[in-house]
Amino acid sequence: MTGVLVHEWIAQAGGSENVLEAMSRVYPHTDIVCLWNDSTGRFDAARVRETWLARSPLRRSKAAALPLMPATWRALRSDGYEWALISSHLFAHHANFRDPQIERYVYVHTPARYLWNPELDARGASLAARAAAPALKNLDRRRAQEGSDFAANSDFVRRRIKDAWGVDARVIHPPVEVTHIQSRTWSEALTDEERDRLEALPERYVLGASRFIPYKRLDLVVRAGEVAGMPVVLAGQGPQEASLRSVAAHARVDVHFEIAPSDAMLRALYARASVYVFPAIEDFGIMPIEAMASGTPVLAQSVGGAAESVVPGVSGALTTFSTDAEIAAALSEALTVGRDSARSHARQFSRERFAEEIREWVGR
Repeated sequence: MTGVLVHEWIAQAGGSENVLEAMSRVYPHTDIVCLWNDSTGRFDAARVRETWLARSPLRRSKAAALPLMPATWRALRSDGYEWALISSHLFAHHANFRDPQIERYVYVHTPARYLWNPELDARGASLAARAAAPALKNLDRRRAQEGSDFAANSDFVRRRIKDAWGVDARVIHPPVEVTHIQSRTWSEALTDEERDRLEALPERYVLGASRFIPYKRLDLVVRAGEVAGMPVVLAGQGPQEASLRSVAAHARVDVHFEIAPSDAMLRALYARASVYVFPAIEDFGIMPIEAMASGTPVLAQSVGGAAESVVPGVSGALTTFSTDAEIAAALSEALTVGRDSARSHARQFSRERFAEEIREWVGR
């Protein structure tokens, strides 16, 4: 039977793109349909079909393109597809290829946060978003109730799917490159310049690694370092860098920045860290599992998807980050976790496990 993979838009990097890549490995001969493709060399260009938005200036502005996305998904032609595996975090689940008989399997990263959970996404607070939300939510709910089979990336998202769309979903956690992370010593894969930077870091440190954007709450990583009395390393890049450097300048501990680390450098940073701190309320959270796979315990937000992968006393600890006393108690618990325990726990989130669950769900 002929199938197709569907994804919102393809960026060069991102958690949802990692899921799409894993799906494309499970089904290596299917087309991939997306609004537009901004990745370079990540997917075989012969497989990728873009919509008309890719040929318009709107591809450079997701906000401007958003009102046209629902109709664009409904206008896709079938090309004889009998089933579709859809990776959705906005409106991709609307795609039906104008064929009521096509079997649709929708893997949901989240119902659109800025529509359904604006408290989790500042984009939903704008005047334009609030004005458009009622009509878009009604349309979104109707499309979700057209008969697709749903899977959520976490139980946190499964509950939000039920609240938003009124439909049930199974849970299939996203793929994490656990086997690859555990296959080598990453400090040996560094360039000489990277190795010098790594060796210049303190022997013990608290690590925060993510995009430098507000909802990641990397300021709370600095706060955790202050509570622990340990230096902090912040790895990543993004528009909040200047703000975080200001926080670092006033911190009671040393704060080191590693801007845009390579994959090897990030994994070496994980492995050297005393604890990885993850304060964000995420739909799932792949980076905490990468840290665990490296043998590093995780201190994670007790609300959200990370609370499903971080098991207190086994792979780390959970906290709301509300008070210094609460953070101190959770840090103390996380720091007692053995590195072998964290590594072993991470293996249940491997890419191989994801592939097996996707095959079982789709049935092909």
